[in-house]
Amino acid sequence: MSDERDFLKYFDDERYLLEEVGPRFRKSGEIDAADFYMMLIWKANRAKNHHLKRLKSMVPSGVFQDAVNRIATALSQNSEQKARLRVLMVEWEFRLPTATAILTLLYPEEFTVYDYRVRDGVGFPRNLSYRTFSDRLWSDYVDFREMVEAGSPRGLSLRDKDRYLSGRSFRLQAERDSRA
Repeated sequence: MSDERDFLKYFDDERYLLEEVGPRFRKSGEIDAADFYMMLIWKANRAKNHHLKRLKSMVPSGVFQDAVNRIATALSQNSEQKARLRVLMVEWEFRLPTATAILTLLYPEEFTVYDYRVRDGVGFPRNLSYRTFSDRLWSDYVDFREMVEAGSPRGLSLRDKDRYLSGRSFRLQAERDSRA
């Protein structure tokens, strides 16, 4: 029996994650382990195996799907944005860039990825990448998100504002580097 899945959809992983995985999670509260792993690859391919091993070690069974199930349950049981970020950063030990990437894929209307390109692109004055979760970090992240909203064209979704700023940074860097 052949596998009839449309593997083409996995090529554009961001689209698949935003258009299929996120809505499915918001409806069911569940995430498949392979889909969560694809989220980790999308954010930082180089760190995917580090996260895989770390998450497996955090559950008694040592099974990645069990860790993903616990993450999905905790996120879906918390309706407040701050609580969702706290879950990923405190309970699951993700740093802000990865935590916000996961939350952006699951809740694209509420979160934007904390990324150095976007941070620099909007002139955000503080590097939050290595800070631990706190009320102050949350406040700083909200300030960052507001700068993303204000620093990009009107009429774009929050996710597209993030893409716009990241794309602009990437292009400007390519222009600078190609002249060197």
